[in-house]
Amino acid sequence: MAEKMLKITLVKSPIGAVPKQRATVESMGFKKVNQCKMFPDNAATRGQIQQVRHLFKVEEA
Repeated sequence: MAEKMLKITLVKSPIGAVPKQRATVESMGFKKVNQCKMFPDNAATRGQIQQVRHLFKVEEA
């Protein structure tokens, strides 16, 4: 059975965000605005997205 994946796009710069939120975006590997990455749909990923949901666009892939 194939694992569900999430396509996450950074749509807003984390420059003005709280340092903890900037660290979350950086730990997920995002370096530029409009950069897309694929992540597994699990509790850890959902928790990271929840921390900075105002900076991301999330789609199921």
